[in-house]
Amino acid sequence: MEKIEATTNPGPVTCAAWIRRPENRLLVIYGRSKNFASPSMIEIFSFDAKTSSISDDPMARFAISGDPLGFAVHPSGDEFVCSTANGCKLFELNCLDSDMKLMARDIVPLQSIGLQKCLAFSTDGSRLATGGEDGHLRILEWPSQHILLDEPKAHKAFRDMDISLDSEFLASTSTDGSARIWKINDGVPLTALTRNADEKIECCRFSRDGTKPFLFCTLEKGGRMVIAVWDISAWRKVGYKKLFRKATSVLSVSLDGKYLGLGSTDGDMCVVEIKKMEVSHWSKKLHLGACISAIEFCPSERVVISLSRQWGAMVTKLNVPADWKEWQIYLLLLCLFLASAVAFYMFYENSDSFWNFPLGKDQPARPFLKALVTESQFADDQSPW
Repeated sequence: MEKIEATTNPGPVTCAAWIRRPENRLLVIYGRSKNFASPSMIEIFSFDAKTSSISDDPMARFAISGDPLGFAVHPSGDEFVCSTANGCKLFELNCLDSDMKLMARDIVPLQSIGLQKCLAFSTDGSRLATGGEDGHLRILEWPSQHILLDEPKAHKAFRDMDISLDSEFLASTSTDGSARIWKINDGVPLTALTRNADEKIECCRFSRDGTKPFLFCTLEKGGRMVIAVWDISAWRKVGYKKLFRKATSVLSVSLDGKYLGLGSTDGDMCVVEIKKMEVSHWSKKLHLGACISAIEFCPSERVVISLSRQWGAMVTKLNVPADWKEWQIYLLLLCLFLASAVAFYMFYENSDSFWNFPLGKDQPARPFLKALVTESQFADDQSPW
């Protein structure tokens, strides 16, 4: 692949994703469509967590054949898959200080398969799933690229897709409002989510906090938009709640499983705290009337990237309570330890404990060690041997 020089007028952003590198460095990938001044390309930016901002200039630009339409980043942070109108391509990312190299490789089972509307790696990185505009579902073992499931008629056309935290299940939704569950390792369909005649399931995301085995779906119910929740142990709907009073275009979940992100068809975005199922952040008219096509949560910060065809990518710092950092937890533990030590010392100095019990008038003090030696010798002298 040929690296191209920076252009003054790059095309609009069509897709974006976060990369958390092994060295705990955060990067952002933008996919840009072709325009009169620039070819289709992938841009890679650095992210500053202190200022919650993306660098003005990309670290690298790489020309590709066909507009990038979606990314799936491997959890290792070393590679990602890019979807185009023709098929999918694998990119390996090598970072050495400020020098960056991107190697393009073919994925044989995913070459020339047409537009894939959904791409997803499993949390452990052992599976890659793709869902096509033609309704074709493919699940590959990674990195061997061995096909685990190949179902040409999984749906009429894919709407959304997600893989469970334990990499056991895949949920997929169709443009016709149906939803199906797949058993990944067995490569077979498991069940279809039940819905009423006036209900249409659109987007889906599994819970990710490791304690609540739920599947969240946006559901159009009688002209209203609600979030429905299924218990995945029995695939039973446990309830629903109306939070976003707008037509929902996208659903996302943070990597720690604490928040859901919802985008509307008229440019609004809200973030829901899952524990309370309440709206924690709301950005009205973020994309000024344009349909939000994607919301990507930052892996380590309360920051999201939202996309729309008209306004491209926007970075938003969420107005939610700050999380404890690792160093803050260690500092708190140290303070608790020091406080405990001080409390023990004060108790020791001000209490009549066994070790500082006052001696009486007829109890002359004698060294503790000397007393032990004398008593030991006395015991030896009394021994019959």
